[in-house]
Order: sequence, then C-alpha cells, then structure tokens
Amino acid sequence: MFGLIGHLTSLQHAQAVARDLGYPEYATRGLDFWCSAPPQIFDPIQVTSITGQQIEGRYVESCFLPEMLAAKRIKAATRKIVNAMAHAQKHGIDITALGGFSSIVFENFHLSQIQRVRNVTLEFERFTTGNTHTAYVICQQVVAAAETLSINLSDATVAVCGATGDIGSAVCRWLSARTNIKELLLIARNRERLCLLQAELGGGVPMTLDHALPKADIVVWVASMTKGVGVDPARLKRPCLMIDGGYPKNLDQHFNYDGVHILKGGIVEHSLDIDWRIMNIVNMDVPNRQIFACFAESMLLEFEQWHTNFSWGRNQISLEKMDLIGQSSRRHGFRPLLDLNAAPLVA
Repeated sequence: MFGLIGHLTSLQHAQAVARDLGYPEYATRGLDFWCSAPPQIFDPIQVTSITGQQIEGRYVESCFLPEMLAAKRIKAATRKIVNAMAHAQKHGIDITALGGFSSIVFENFHLSQIQRVRNVTLEFERFTTGNTHTAYVICQQVVAAAETLSINLSDATVAVCGATGDIGSAVCRWLSARTNIKELLLIARNRERLCLLQAELGGGVPMTLDHALPKADIVVWVASMTKGVGVDPARLKRPCLMIDGGYPKNLDQHFNYDGVHILKGGIVEHSLDIDWRIMNIVNMDVPNRQIFACFAESMLLEFEQWHTNFSWGRNQISLEKMDLIGQSSRRHGFRPLLDLNAAPLVA
C-alpha cells in the first residue's frame, strides 16, 4: 500500500477546505488550532496502471501550514511532519511520499535525527520525497513546452529559481547533460551552494532573480517559498515560458499577457481515472486524472514493489535515477502535464 503525506497551501485554504468537507467548526479556527491538530487519514485511493495492475493507497493530511514557518512555529511544523510519518507507518503503509513542504521541513530541520515518535520507531526506508520524479517531469515539460512555443533550446537562456534545492539541482544537472541550451542561469539564496553547484556542473551563471528574469526565455520555479513573489510581465522576454513547480506556487500572480506562457510544473496526468477525492481540494483542473509528480512517485514505487526511499537526502538525485523513474512513469500511464494555460493577470 502507498501513502501520500500532504498539506494545504495556507490558513485561508485550510479553513475553506474544512468548510467544504463539512467541518464548519474548523473553518473559523486560527493558526493556533492548526498547530495542535493531529494528522488525519482520508478514504482509500484506487489507482489502475495501463498494464492492468491495481494498487491501493491512503492520503495523510499532516495539518502543516506554511504560515507555521513564517510565524516561527518551527516546533509545530516539525512535529506535524514526523507525526504524519508515524501515523502512516502505524497504518501499515509500505511506501509514503512526503509532498510539498513535508520533505523540505524534513531536510532543513534534520528530522532524520528523530528516530522515535511516541511508541513508533520511524523506518525511513518507508518514505520518499518524490523529488526524482518531480525533477524528471519538469525537465520533460521544459523540452516539450519549448517545442510547442517554437523556443529553440540551442538559442535559449534558461533560469532555474531554487537551483541549489533538491529538485532544482537535479533539473540543472539534466539540462546541462541532456540538452544543448545556450545559457543556464542559477538563482538561489545561498551563494556558497551556488558556487558548489556551478563547479559540479562545470558551467552555469549564478545570478539574482531581478537580473535573470529579463534575460530568460524559460524560467523554472522550484524555490521553497511560503508565499509567492511578484513578477512584472513587462520585464519578461517574448515569448517566455514560466514553469511553476512550487507548492505553494512560487508566482503570486496569474498571467494573461501576450507572449508569457504559464505551465503548472511537476504535475502529471494519468491515462485512467484515479478513484479519490484529494485532488479536488488543491484545485486541479482535472482532479480525477492530474496529480503532483511527487505523489505519483509513491504510486510508481508501489506498482514496481520498490519499497525503498527512492528519493532521499539533499542533492542526491542522479540522471540514472531520473531515467529509471521516468521509464516506470511511462510504463504505468503517467505523462507530464503540458497544458499551457493562463489565468487573468492580477494587477
């Protein structure tokens, strides 16, 4: 059985979902309440591969909210993640994906040092970040969407915002090794890590976001942000492809601007309907088919019976592992989302 540990994007989002799910008493509660709320397991999930194989899983709502980090509720945030992991393990889930900020909190606050949660000894081989599959999917989106927009990669400048993160560094490795892009711009907060990544790649140009955006034909957004950043569309090249792989989204604006194309990054579509309710609450366009690639990784590991932490640790994603999970993804009927849609611009 596979598991998915997730969270909602904000306190406002959590309150709205609680109201929609029939818990009006939760819909008016503030951050203090959510800091103390225990993890919850949702209804069974049924997934069928195009091979005919069927698997079952569970969604574990961690009740973590990004505002916990912004409000410096670090102990509450870390407790949310390890409690959700222990909850999944207690319910016999063989392989569980840490979605969204779950894996970021786990890595950044060294939660691997926590071996025991109450009466549960955590078995970390039961968990995966899902970042290898997410990185693979984003790379496929870059190539396919660039072709759709007639952006020639050999003439293109690609900027990766969040370049030193686990997903960002994997995307940079893949772009450097598997494409002939003209220039790769590396954007991250930590200068030392940027220099180390540049040395590893044997190229790439560290740059601030403000300087990179006017130069980039393609921008991959995979930074860990508790809330999005504003971007002035007038400063962007035309055409410009923006692939937003953040959760919550890195961009805090919706674009409907001539020549600027937005693609929801790190999302896959399944060939068959998935029997679940979860994706309705995160506003997927086709909730019975579309899913975060990190979540899909745990499904793939269950299909393949690879009950291991396939994606684990910072900057450990290899091209070989991306190829392997990509083969599995295609074999079981997943494909990268390639719907270049745009919502009205928020002024």
